[in-house]
Amino acid sequence: MDPFSPGRINGLTLRNRVIKTATYEGMTPGGTPSPSLTRHHVDLAKGGVGMTTVAYCSVSQEGRTFDGQLWMRPDVLPPLRALTDAVHAAGAAVSLQLAHCGYFTKNPRTKRPLAPSARLNPYGLTKGLGWAKAMDREDMARVIAEFAAAAVSAREAGFDAVEAHVGHGYLLSQFLSPWTNERTDDYGGSLENRLRFPLEVVRAVRAAVGPTFPVLAKMNLSDGFEGGLTIDEAVEVARQLEKNGVDALVMSGGFVSRSALFLMRGERPLKQMVQVEKSWLQKGALAVLGPFLVPKVPFTPMFFLEDAKKIRAAVKLPLVLLGGITDKAHLQRAMDEGFEFVAMGRALIYEPGLIGKYQRGEAEKSSCVPCNQCITEMDRPGGVVCAKVAAQAELRTREVSG
Repeated sequence: MDPFSPGRINGLTLRNRVIKTATYEGMTPGGTPSPSLTRHHVDLAKGGVGMTTVAYCSVSQEGRTFDGQLWMRPDVLPPLRALTDAVHAAGAAVSLQLAHCGYFTKNPRTKRPLAPSARLNPYGLTKGLGWAKAMDREDMARVIAEFAAAAVSAREAGFDAVEAHVGHGYLLSQFLSPWTNERTDDYGGSLENRLRFPLEVVRAVRAAVGPTFPVLAKMNLSDGFEGGLTIDEAVEVARQLEKNGVDALVMSGGFVSRSALFLMRGERPLKQMVQVEKSWLQKGALAVLGPFLVPKVPFTPMFFLEDAKKIRAAVKLPLVLLGGITDKAHLQRAMDEGFEFVAMGRALIYEPGLIGKYQRGEAEKSSCVPCNQCITEMDRPGGVVCAKVAAQAELRTREVSG
């Protein structure tokens, strides 16, 4: 299969099989889309991706990890419609990632963090959000309805698909993980029970958008630490997501609050992480505890491939391979291994036009290295950019002005 051939997800045909994965852009000040967010995704569309994904749209104001994240409400529909129109004009499709952070929040507008089970939230201690309550049935019903309503709004704003975030230690992932789900009712204990709430969300989204609108899910292959979700459990999670209305799976891994670099691998930009932290208390804690809080995870190309192959053997729906995919040869290998799509992140932040170069035969490899400084750039004014490209641009500006 040719990675540059059209690919289909439910009722949507993509011009090729490369998807820009959701990576938080830092371009929604006050929770509202900015013109820079539109330019960011238009550049990716012009650069050749089949579909780009707008990252982390919370389904509610309280579902944000911090105040600068996008959240779905009527007044953001016009700028989102402008974004989707512009991406379509540039030739690509566009998806919206829908999420809820659960307990992992320092959002000052959150009254009380929600979690599968009551637990400490170190991330929110300086904001008075250090303790999360266990969700009751009323909380669950409200969040389910918020996911469904957000999906409908996404469709109204012109998005071609939605992606339910079921990974990375956010709320739906917190229910799946035995590390964060210690419930003793029908929503905790066995994997069947831990799956119950995420599947209720997925079914509600499917019912809300109808049978032909594409619904993807980003899921963990593993949480990345002992006591978390394992690959054997992830196989069953994939089976159940397929049975309950998901059209394609984006396979990832890791817990932002516990194993942040498991989903990226490579260098730890601890110095830069301290620099962009706004709270002096958290700056100090990160400077001292960073080496312990952010464990090293070595980078290897296509690092999720072997675990992803176990999912491939278990389900028939389209799968999106993610993780260390940078070079043109990686795209073809993914197709040869039976995956319908690939997703790329850092390499496209470094060079938005990379896929077009690959397709035209102008390049074979990406020059991106896994320094991971881009994850700190999202917290600076202007939003995510490759730190090295930004530094080079700043140097050129100084040389011209000097």
